[in-house]
Amino acid sequence: MKKIVLIIAVFIGVSACKVNPFTGQKTLNFYPNSQVFPSAFAQYDQFLTENKVVKGTTEAQMITKVGQRISSAAERWLAANGYPGYLKDYKWEYNLVNDETVNAWCMPGGKIVFYSGILPICQGETGVAVVMGHEVAHALADHGAQRMSAGTLQQVGAVAGNIAIQDEQKRNLFNQAYGIGSQVGIMLPFSRGHETEADRIGLQIMAIAGYNPDEAAELWKRMKANSGGEAPPEFMSTHPSNDTRINNLTVWAPWAREEATKFGVTDFN
Repeated sequence: MKKIVLIIAVFIGVSACKVNPFTGQKTLNFYPNSQVFPSAFAQYDQFLTENKVVKGTTEAQMITKVGQRISSAAERWLAANGYPGYLKDYKWEYNLVNDETVNAWCMPGGKIVFYSGILPICQGETGVAVVMGHEVAHALADHGAQRMSAGTLQQVGAVAGNIAIQDEQKRNLFNQAYGIGSQVGIMLPFSRGHETEADRIGLQIMAIAGYNPDEAAELWKRMKANSGGEAPPEFMSTHPSNDTRINNLTVWAPWAREEATKFGVTDFN
C-alpha cells in the first residue's frame, strides 16, 4: 500500500510543474508537448480524410481568416507577457467540415475543426471569433494534456484501491463508489473548470484580435435557444450551463476590452 501511495504522490508532484501563462497557476499536466502533439496531429489528419472538408468557399476562408487573427493575437499576448517561444511547437490549422453538428473543437497543438452546423448560430465573423477564441484557448492552456493527466490519476487511484482492498465484496463496493464519486466529484468539475477558463481566455484573445467581446454572451444566448432548454444539470455535465456562461461572459466583456486597449485595440467594429 505504501508503494501505491508513493506512486500517486510522485504523479501529483510531477503534475504541478507547468504553469498556465494566462492564469499564473500550476496545472495538472505531466505529458509534454513532444508526446502529445504528434499523436494529436496524426488523429487530426485521419479525421480530415474521413470527413467532408469544405475548401475554397467564403465560409471556409472566413474560418481560416478568423483562426489566423485569433492565434496571432494569442502570440502577441504571450510575447508581451514573457512567453515568446510558447507556441513554437504549435501547427495551427483551421478546417470547416460539412456536418450539421452544432460544434467546433481544437486538438492539442492547434488543430481546429468547425462543423458547418454551428455557422448559423455564429451569424457571421464575430460569432465565429467567439467560438474560435474558446477553442484556441483550450490549446493554449494545454487542456487536452491536463485531461489525459487527470484520467491517468483516476486510473491510478482505482488500481490502488483494488490492490489495497482484499475483500471482494468491499472491493466491488469501492469500485462502484469510486467510479461515481471520482467522475461527479472530480472529473466533471475539472472539465467544467477548463470550459470556464477557455471562455475567459478566449474572450480576451478575441478582443485583442479586434472582435467585439460583447458578442460572446449574445452567441451563447443563441446556443441556449438552439438547445431548446434540453441540458443535463450542471453538476452532471462536462460544461457549465448556458446561463452560467452567459452571465460570466457578460461580466468579463468590459475586462476583455480593457485588456485589448493594452495592445492598441480600441475599435471592435
